[in-house]
Amino acid sequence: MSRSPHSANSMRSAAVVNEEIRDLWQRSGGCLSPDDEEEYQRLLVEWAAVTGGSARSAA
Repeated sequence: MSRSPHSANSMRSAAVVNEEIRDLWQRSGGCLSPDDEEEYQRLLVEWAAVTGGSARSAA
């Protein structure tokens, strides 16, 4: 797995983070391991930061 640490000063675009989220789900076959779940949560936080929290759930 090619997980590289990212400093707080170098933000990636939402598209890049989203692609990494999609890749994670594809690699896992839709069933996240505990390590994958940890990575997924980190990616969600990063994605929310770069989108400014602009995406909201419909519920």
